Amino acid sequence: MDICAVVMAAGEGTRMKSVHSKVVHQVAGKPIIRWVADALLEAGCNEQVYIVGEKQEEIRDILGENVAYVFQEQRLGTGHAVMQAAPFLEGRDGYVIVLPGDSPMVSAKTISKAVDKMNEGDYGAVVITAVAEDPTGYGRLVRDFEGNVLKIVEDKDCSPDEKAIKEINSSMYVFKTSLLLSALGRLSAQNAQKEYYLTDTIEILIWDGNRIGSVVCDIEDTMGVNNRKQLLEAGKIMNRRILEKHMENGVQIIDENSTWIHHAVEIGQDTTILPGTTLMGNTRIGKECIIGENTRLDGVEVGDGTVIDYSVATQCIIGSDCRIGPFSHIRPETKINDHVTIGAYVEVKNSTIDDYTRARHLTYIGDSTVGRNVNFGCGTVTCNFDGQDKVGCIIEDNVFIGGNSNILSSVVLGKDSYIAAGSTITNDVPPLGLGIGRSKQVNKDEWVAKKNRLRGANYIKLDTKRSEL
Repeated sequence: MDICAVVMAAGEGTRMKSVHSKVVHQVAGKPIIRWVADALLEAGCNEQVYIVGEKQEEIRDILGENVAYVFQEQRLGTGHAVMQAAPFLEGRDGYVIVLPGDSPMVSAKTISKAVDKMNEGDYGAVVITAVAEDPTGYGRLVRDFEGNVLKIVEDKDCSPDEKAIKEINSSMYVFKTSLLLSALGRLSAQNAQKEYYLTDTIEILIWDGNRIGSVVCDIEDTMGVNNRKQLLEAGKIMNRRILEKHMENGVQIIDENSTWIHHAVEIGQDTTILPGTTLMGNTRIGKECIIGENTRLDGVEVGDGTVIDYSVATQCIIGSDCRIGPFSHIRPETKINDHVTIGAYVEVKNSTIDDYTRARHLTYIGDSTVGRNVNFGCGTVTCNFDGQDKVGCIIEDNVFIGGNSNILSSVVLGKDSYIAAGSTITNDVPPLGLGIGRSKQVNKDEWVAKKNRLRGANYIKLDTKRSEL
């Protein structure tokens, strides 16, 4: 069976108040139009044509050239949009799926159900419908006393009795391709909007003696995105679906209202996601981890048993059984191996850190290679910028670095060496050596009294109390 799809994506989306096409805005980390395309692919529909408008380049950048595009110069209604695809449809003997491009919630299951309905009976078309508590704004599906589909009436053209109907048109259909082409050629714009309605093709097919089938889906599947509020609602629904999928796979979500997970994220069994966590991009988390609270991971690979809390990590690798946070920042191109501790207010950038190394607090490691079992004292900084280039240092296995030390660019700290606290190390330190880079301490007796610098009871005043709570 020849099955193809026409997706209407030419709308400018002025209600989004954006310079971008509405269908390129993201829901759960994926553009709206990509959700539609992927649902079609999952349903087995590889032949797809997109009706595009002035902002077509944004859509092309997302979907690539494996699909077809037709430019719609004038926007004269949904029927007029599908008319533009006539050259793509001519000569095809099968079904055509017609979808709006702004419906990210449509599922492959719903599409397949409509196609199966076409196969079950000799239908000219199948309409995907839903029951809405408040059908305002939707076209209504009008049936006869036996339940047969008679027509679809747009909301603005509904009579009072038709407005009371709660079964709504989703603007999603499956047609016999040849019948759709025939009906498109007979559309007129004799309606309140002076537009060519795709819904009128249903009435034309019925006049021709064709049966029209229908498939009722969940109202969420029909949700279109036309403004920022609807984009917010779509994101909430999609996020809930994603969270439910992970929980079904053995992941513990503590608070669904404050946890946001993008569609491509993978999480291992028995991992717990704490409140305030956002997982983005192609993040992959192992088994039995604890992530959060208040943590953002974007494109991060995390090994089994690792704990990350109150931290941000981007485009990096974190090994198994690590302890990250609180308030750590792991920046791109960093690779942290197993059993590593990166503690409070530690930043790591474009560096490799080997097993069992510890930087528990107030440390910066940039563009450096760090060996196994290294200890970074509090306040250690790798001075990785020489004024021209970013050049880190090499710290070999078992090095101990005392607190408040600076390690300059290109320095090599040899295996098993020590760095004295408060040192600025400008030259290599040999294996087993002690590096000291600080001036000799000088004490001046009675200096405070002589200079009248006694602090006494001169307490620093508190900041002004907040006026609003």
